[in-house]
Parts: sequence; structure tokens; C-alpha cells
Amino acid sequence: MHRPVALITGAGRRNTIAWAIATRLAADGWDIAFSHLADYDRRMGLGGDPDRDPASLEAELRSIGARAVGLDADLAEPAVPARLVAEASASLGPVSALVLSHAQSVDSGVLDTSLESFDRHFAVNTRAALLLVQAFAAQVPAGGGSIVALTSDHIVGNVPYGASKGALDRIVRASARELAALGITANLVNPGPVDTGWMDEATRVALTAQQPTGRLGTPDDTAKLVRFLVSDDARWVTGQLIHSDGGFSI
Repeated sequence: MHRPVALITGAGRRNTIAWAIATRLAADGWDIAFSHLADYDRRMGLGGDPDRDPASLEAELRSIGARAVGLDADLAEPAVPARLVAEASASLGPVSALVLSHAQSVDSGVLDTSLESFDRHFAVNTRAALLLVQAFAAQVPAGGGSIVALTSDHIVGNVPYGASKGALDRIVRASARELAALGITANLVNPGPVDTGWMDEATRVALTAQQPTGRLGTPDDTAKLVRFLVSDDARWVTGQLIHSDGGFSI
């Protein structure tokens, strides 16, 4: 039985949204290529748990019945996005779904953002996304495919991250129109605050108090929506920015 292939970026740790998406899609019959960057996790203090490594994700996906390949990739390097799509396609077959879940996110505001930080955020969050979309579209199967990108409204105190995500939004929405003739849909998901290891207890309490549902989002909340957006049931949904955040943005 033919299994479609999804390429998911940013899936190096068990508590990431990308990890949840990968396992959801594998259970739905997808084969999975995913990228990770151990150096970023170390720099951000997000590593250290032996159950949060790419080999664990590969093993989990294979136990579900999927073929899986993990690819170490620094998306700040201009040649890496095309290489990532090429390696995924060579290992598993043409990629039918591209899920952009990677992010560079280092807090800084208008007055203290360095040029180096600004450039790296745009290289990873924006330029790499464009290059991944281009490479994906160049090899998409005859039946078309899907692009889903995770975005954010967080900008105050996190200017380079928020600005680069705003530019990402425009790229994905342009893709919905420009790539429609190839049978490609393109949508954005804003998951709101999801604790993927970056929250301290004070942040967790403060954000929970702002949630009308009384709880924070989980990676699986987002994964369920992405699962729909890459399915045949969502072929008429494109060019949308969907807030899947439990009412946080209202």
C-alpha cells in the first residue's frame, strides 16, 4: 500500500509540536522525514532528556508502522532547505506534505535586538521557509500536496521572532494562490501559547490565567488540526491563517 510522505521541520524533542504532528501523521498512514538541530536545543537549554532525541522519534514512528528518517539540518544555511527536501525524497519518495514547525526564537526588543540576531531569525524562520516551499513545489507529486506553517502573534519583547513570523505568513498565503495550479494548498496555524519546554512556572501560571478554557494548549491540540489540513478532506481549505488557541487571541 502506498503511503504518502510528509516532511516536518523542528522535531528534535518529544515535547515539541512537530513531534506530535509526526506521530499523528504516522498513525494516519504517512511516512515521515523530519529535521532537527541539536545545537539549537543545547544553546536554548532544551536538551538533556535522553527520551527527547531524534533516534527516539524514528523508533516511535517505525513502531507505528511508518518509514522514518531524521535529518540534522541548520536551516540558517542557504543550501540546507533544498538538500533537506532532496534527502527526504530520496529516502522515502516524493514529499506530499511540508509542515514548517521549526523556529529560531531568542527574546529581544526593539532597542536591544542585534543585527546578528535579526539576520539569524529571518534566515531560519523566513528565508528557509521560502526555500523549503520552492524545493517542495519543484518535486510535488502529480496529485498535488499541502503546506502547513506554524506562526505566532508574539512580537513585544521578541521582535525578530515576531517580525520573521509575520513575513512567513505572507509567503505562505502567497503560496496558496501561486501554487494552486500545482494542486498545492497552503495554510498557517497559530497555536497560541503551548509549553514545549520554554515556559517557567511564572509564565505558565500567567498564560493559563489568560486562557478562557482554563488550560494551555498542548502539542497534540495543534497536531490534530495539521492532520486535517494535510488530508484530502481539507483540499478546499487554502490561504487561511487559523487561530487554534483555545480562545487566547479573542
